Formats: sequence, structure tokens, C-alpha cells
Amino acid sequence: MLGLKGQMLNKQQAFRDKLPCRARCRALRVVASAHDIAKTESAPRRVVVTGMGVVSCLGHEHGEFYNNLLAGKSGISLIEGFNASDYTTRFAGEIKSLDCSGYVTKKFEKRVDPVIKYILVAGKKALGDAGLAWDGQEIKDLNRLRCGTLVGTAMGGMTSFANAVEALETSGHRKMNPFCIPFAINNMGGAMLAMDLGFMGPNYSISTACATGNYCILSAADHIKRGDADLMLAGAGDAAIIPSGIGGFIACKALSKRNDDPASASRPWDTSRDGFVMGEGAAVLVLEEYEHAKARGAHIYAEYVGGAVTCDAHHMTEPQPEGKGVIMCLERALASAGLTAADVNYVNAHATSTQAGDMAEYRAINSVFGHSDLRMNSTKSMIGHLLGGAGAVEAVATIKAIETGWLHPTINLHSPEEGVDPVRVVAGTKQHHPVRVALSNSFGFGGHNSAVLFRGPPQ
Repeated sequence: MLGLKGQMLNKQQAFRDKLPCRARCRALRVVASAHDIAKTESAPRRVVVTGMGVVSCLGHEHGEFYNNLLAGKSGISLIEGFNASDYTTRFAGEIKSLDCSGYVTKKFEKRVDPVIKYILVAGKKALGDAGLAWDGQEIKDLNRLRCGTLVGTAMGGMTSFANAVEALETSGHRKMNPFCIPFAINNMGGAMLAMDLGFMGPNYSISTACATGNYCILSAADHIKRGDADLMLAGAGDAAIIPSGIGGFIACKALSKRNDDPASASRPWDTSRDGFVMGEGAAVLVLEEYEHAKARGAHIYAEYVGGAVTCDAHHMTEPQPEGKGVIMCLERALASAGLTAADVNYVNAHATSTQAGDMAEYRAINSVFGHSDLRMNSTKSMIGHLLGGAGAVEAVATIKAIETGWLHPTINLHSPEEGVDPVRVVAGTKQHHPVRVALSNSFGFGGHNSAVLFRGPPQ
């Protein structure tokens, strides 16, 4: 006797076989979720990446973004969004313009915080890249009860909050924008994305400082593995290039002061590095259960194979000198994927261009991945540090490395720290390097460590 789920699947299959080709494709997408639900628990659910969306200072399409990285182009320039002439740091990886047409309504484009705008555009571009135009029929054919959104931010809607404080101080509380709280809170970017899409599955935001993007990707993948969802939008963004953002990090003594040559300011592993460079933007991945993706004929960029998070439990801003937390994170990530260190031959490093952080991470990576075939690089050398958005944007770069077989350079590395191998860190120019398994690191204030692993599409 067939169970209820089995009978349902058989009826849907019989109905689908009678349909014309185009209608059959739509029906196939509709039954994919039911197929997944009926699977036995003995068959592990695999997670693949079927779409990518990015908003960055080096482009707003993932192909353009990665081509600029391969060319070693810097997106760092003098700040134009406000008058920074009296700041000790006057440059950043700033987004000068963004066409939101077709992604954000005109009403909200003028109102929402920039970080929400970046998330909406990146999320909807990712869906379009996955063959699921956000306002098209294909997305309506999904079982949106089993689609979710997990998009985070470290800093939230800083512009909205700063404007609210200014209005309060100059004109009183009655002049505060009624949207100041909704547009400032961390979860609203993902929430508004879900509202536009009708995704009713898991929806929340994670905020773990500069490790946020990886935490969101890892947690979203876990929802798919557990069977909570068939498709998840996962990523993060930040938009902190405003007076209080730049001023706050200057007060922390964290930013580079290389105002005479901004493009050379972010210089991971270089002896003359003097702090990180602020960046902004967002990236979103479409994570999908493998059988679900196959059922709708989706293009698969890569497979997510595992990840891990740990805590240094050491200091608010400084890494644990011996790298114990990072090493544990890397080893647990490998264990979660059932891989060995020899399987991984590329690491997209956190590498922010800070004195303590760069070398602590370099030593930890070499401690775990000692083999000579390993390569690592720093995307931040060209786009700066996107704070919570860093891990998501760097996941896109990691997946593009798998797709293309080319690693982008780490630029501005002219005088490597003692022990740093310029070939190993892809200094100066891109390298051809077919990637077996790639790992992407992100670490955050508070001692948050995270690592995620990807490999090529399932064969």
C-alpha cells in the first residue's frame, strides 16, 4: 500500500506526463518539494548554489565583479557621499551609484536605508540568475511555503538611525521619520525581500559582526539539509560609509590613513599595512536542495559541502594570538564536510590588512593546510572590508574561482611579512588554479570565527 505522500506523487507524475513541454516544466517545479518531503531520511539532502547576486564597488553583476578582481582593479577611492575632508581617513570602497530599476519601487528607493536597498537588489538579482525572475511566473510555480530568507547585517540601517538621531536633536521627536526604526533594524532587508517574493519559510537575520555573511550561509544551508526548506536566499550586506561609521572606526584606530593613494591602502600581509579600508555592498546566494534544483533544470554553480563556527573567547577586537579558535573552526569545517586538509586547495582569506589579524590567520591556515598546492588570496585588497557583508561577497568570489579556474590576485603586496610566500597568497597577478574544494574565512569583533566550504557541481 502506498502512503498518502506516495499516492500524491504518483498522481502528480501522471498529470505531468500528459502536459506539453513548457507546462511540464512548471509542474515539475511544483512537485519538486513534494518529492523532497517524501524522501527517506537515509538519503542526505545536498545543498547547491544556483544563483548569485552582488552589489559592490567593483560592479553589480557577478561576472563583472569577478573580472575586475581578476584584473587586479581597485574599487577604493575618495569618499563622495559626505564631506570627509577633516577626517584622518577620507577614502573607502564606496558604491557611487546603483540602478534599482525593476528591483526596488520608486517610493521605497527614496526612503529605505542603503543597506536594505543593496540587499533587495542583490537578492532579486540572485533569483534572476537562478532562472527565477522575482516578478516572473517561474517563482510563482515554486512552493513558496518551503522557500526562506536568511540575510544579515553587522551594522544595520546606520543611515536611518543617524538621521533619526539628528532629527531628534535638532527638531525634537515629533520630526522623526516614522520609518526610522523599521529601516534601522537588522532584519528588515531580508524581511522586505521575503514580502516581495512571498517566501514564507525560515526568515531571520544573524548579526555576528564581520562573520555575519558566513553565519547566514551556513545556517541557511542547515535549514535545507534538515528539510525545513527547499530553497533559501542567504547572504548579508552593510552600508556604513557615513560620518558615524567612518568616525567610529577611526576612533577604534582600525582604518588605514593612506589618503594620498587610496587604491594602495588595503595591503594584506604587507609590512607597510596600516589598517583596513571600509567597504560597502551586499551579496546573496540562492541555495537549493540538489534534487529540487535538478527537477527544475537549474544551472548549478557549486555545491556547499560544509562549514563551522567557533569563538576565540579572548578579546573584543584582537584575534587570539595562537589562532586556537580559527584552527578549531577550520578543522571542524573539514570534519563537517567529511574532507581532509589535502582536499582543499584554495582559501579566500579574511585578510583585512590589519597588523595582528593578517598573520594570525596566515599561520592558522598553514597550520591546518600545510600542503604546497594550497593557494589563498584577499578579496579585501580591492574592495575593502564590507563588515557583515564581507563573507557573502567573498563567497561569490570563491564560487567564481571554482567556476573559472582562475584565482584573483592579492594586490598591493610589495613587501611581504617574513614567512609569507607571495606565490601562495597570489601576490600581484592572477593565477590559473583548478579548484578542487574552496574554503572562505570570515572573522568578527567579539571573537567570532566562521568558515564555509564549496566545491564544483555534483557529477
